[in-house]
Amino acid sequence: MNCHSHFSSIRPFIKEAVISKHFIKDLNNEEEAELIVNDVLDCSNTDFTELHKFEESLDGNLIFRAKKEGVHIVYCVDKQIRIVFLRAFRNYSEYGKFLEDKKEIKNLLAHV
Repeated sequence: MNCHSHFSSIRPFIKEAVISKHFIKDLNNEEEAELIVNDVLDCSNTDFTELHKFEESLDGNLIFRAKKEGVHIVYCVDKQIRIVFLRAFRNYSEYGKFLEDKKEIKNLLAHV
């Protein structure tokens, strides 16, 4: 199975997908954003080299990261069991800084 065990155990319960404005802005392409969202939700897509890497639990929100074709994606499953796509980065160091910035992640979650 391609899905990370954390994700696959909660995937059947996910009620909706939410895409932050920042995520679409990061990609600068709504169509690409939709394709990525569908791939993550699909779980069977083999194009993802790192589809569901569990990072941590942040105030009850499960933070995951994924990588597809050089794009680093940060998403979470929030307390309402929604999958929330937070950010997408083409630059690895910006992505790393974002993952470390708990305040920024919480801020983004508060506004979706």
